[in-house]
Amino acid sequence: MGMTLVEKLLAGASGKKEVKAGEHVIARVDVTMAPEGTGPLAIKQLIKLKEGPANPSRTIFFIDHAAPSPTRQTSNAHMFLRKFAKKTGSNLSEVGEGVCHQRVVESHISPGEVYIGADSHSCTVGALGAFGTGMGSTDVGVAMALGKTWLRVPPTFKIETNGSFPKGVYSKDLILHIIGKIGADGATYKSLEFCGDTIKNMTLSSRLTLTNMAVEAGAKTGVIRPDEKVKEFLKEQERPEKFRQIKADEDAEYEKSFEFDASDLEPIIAAPHQVDNVKPIEEMEGTKIQQVYLGTCTNGRLEDLRLAASILKGKKRHPDTRFVVVPASRQIYLDALKEGLLETFVRAGASVLGPGCGPCMGTHEGILGDGEACLSTQNRNFKGRMGNPEAFIYLSSPATAVASVLKGEISDPREVV
Repeated sequence: MGMTLVEKLLAGASGKKEVKAGEHVIARVDVTMAPEGTGPLAIKQLIKLKEGPANPSRTIFFIDHAAPSPTRQTSNAHMFLRKFAKKTGSNLSEVGEGVCHQRVVESHISPGEVYIGADSHSCTVGALGAFGTGMGSTDVGVAMALGKTWLRVPPTFKIETNGSFPKGVYSKDLILHIIGKIGADGATYKSLEFCGDTIKNMTLSSRLTLTNMAVEAGAKTGVIRPDEKVKEFLKEQERPEKFRQIKADEDAEYEKSFEFDASDLEPIIAAPHQVDNVKPIEEMEGTKIQQVYLGTCTNGRLEDLRLAASILKGKKRHPDTRFVVVPASRQIYLDALKEGLLETFVRAGASVLGPGCGPCMGTHEGILGDGEACLSTQNRNFKGRMGNPEAFIYLSSPATAVASVLKGEISDPREVV
């Protein structure tokens, strides 16, 4: 039998001609990452080992989850990262440069590579045809020191989607639908390999939404075969030489296969407090919301901001609903600024914040009050996720989020797109 995409990636990284699901490998790690919440622990592991990073230029520390710092303790953690990065020649992504997962895609990872991050959504890079996964700080620290790690090759679920999205339906609706079918723990330590005509026709930004949320079904990673759209993206990022072809074999063996018809989908809401608690928009319409959050590593890209601005143009948010907008990176922020998108948001009554994770993590810039509800384009709606266990988080596409901020309640985007 042939190999799946993940098996090919890990075979290449471990110097083997072939690996199979369940096999343990020692794999080369091309890029390692830790944000400020987990970075100090990874650094302490390096200090304990009396080692520096094996590959400093591809070891990245991010100041993004609470940036600018909201507390003295966080500021001290930032100082610790800056000092270590300067001492070792490691890469540091400073306040305002953006969310780690978006920044890694923009500037650091390439098809065929292996990436280990001290953050669960490190699987985002799979949209470029790379193997990415989150690990604990100790494991990431060891990977930084050695430039390699051990992995059990995950079995693969083949997620095939064909057909065209109906009006008002987007990749976020698709991944929420998939998670609803598989379950929040239905793909634990599996790889989700996304394929089919729908995926082939998607923009890279839309694909990143899928791989970003693979972990919400329990998956170790999510991957998509790199194609011309990845090649064009790398060219735009001034590293065209990094593109390479890699794909699953025709006779690859999958643990399970799922088929979805995109034309059957409708806008989806993930209701509190689980990502797999998905509902069709009809069941959720009219739910009052006090805040809408557009951004994050899931849906804070230029494509998302363009869609939102096209709906908002000349309109105002509902007076009882706050609107927070956070571009995922400085590059996206600047592009949105040039296109006038940020002006549209501000005129609509939004608070446009600098690139970062703040509201999503509940560290600052948008913490909810007791009993309040937020409709967000982020990837998680766990109890307390946005800083208050007495609040409620609903997840949706950017189109649904913006349609809802106009009415102050969850609303069907098909009425406005």
